[in-house]
Amino acid sequence: MGWTEGPVRVRTPATSANLGPGFDSLGLALSLYDDVEVEVTGGGVAIEVDGEGAEVADRGERHLIVKVLRRAFDVLDDLAGSGPSRPPGLRLRCRNRIPHSRGLGSSSAAIVAAIVAARALHPAGKLLTDEAALCLATEIEGHPDNVAPCLAGGLTVAWTTPSGPRLVRLESQVAQVAAIVPEHRLATERARGLLPASVPHADAAANSARAALLVAALTAGLPEDVLLDATQDRLHQDYRAPAMPESAALVKTLRDAGVPAVISGAGPTVLAFTNASRVDSVVPEVGKGWHIHPLDVATRGARVMTGELEVRA
Repeated sequence: MGWTEGPVRVRTPATSANLGPGFDSLGLALSLYDDVEVEVTGGGVAIEVDGEGAEVADRGERHLIVKVLRRAFDVLDDLAGSGPSRPPGLRLRCRNRIPHSRGLGSSSAAIVAAIVAARALHPAGKLLTDEAALCLATEIEGHPDNVAPCLAGGLTVAWTTPSGPRLVRLESQVAQVAAIVPEHRLATERARGLLPASVPHADAAANSARAALLVAALTAGLPEDVLLDATQDRLHQDYRAPAMPESAALVKTLRDAGVPAVISGAGPTVLAFTNASRVDSVVPEVGKGWHIHPLDVATRGARVMTGELEVRA
């Protein structure tokens, strides 16, 4: 049994991590997708990128998806007990819709797309379980909060154990959100660099309570005023505000108007648990320099797509 012939197409959803108080743990899959097509060829690396990230299409072996594909192939070789079996060449086509460096999980989407594609292409692909895929994706990304919902869809709670990362997938009763995306980018590394080494005990306790309440609010469909309380954060957003003052101000304006709003991931995108028209009514000037994306919660995670047939990877 050899490599899969012909291209393998993978669709991955955008994700929003933290959701306010659920730092590095809670994540939500969103209905904004990247499509990646990978094919084994006779030699070389060819990359085509349409949309976000087109400027890095010439990176060849240094392209993130190619690097993760190679890493996943090596893992599968080890699982199969075979020697290195890297394909002679790869052709990669990307249709990227998820904004880069905006806090919507673009790097996680690329990592997960590569792992799912590798599993579909490699002769021993079935040996890479969902748990192993989560472990590999987390190892590459550094934390599981975005890769978990990207793999599983829906609302996820992710955590790490001595044996590796784990996730629980939950059904969100909040079906629609609005992602308010600024034109400027913010590197995740910069945002993380603003976090202190320790926080007051009272803040940690408050966040623990809010994170527990948020899971209840999202899964039980509790009223908006409860969701507003549940999305309060004292662990990371205020510390990161100097790097994204416009986003922090927008969150405050929305929350003051009763709209549950948070920084999406490391920012600077703002995620509001409401519809786009309400965002526009509360902050009509947001259309200047921002893009409002009305999104659904994506109930499915990364998947292989074959023609009209969609097959869960």
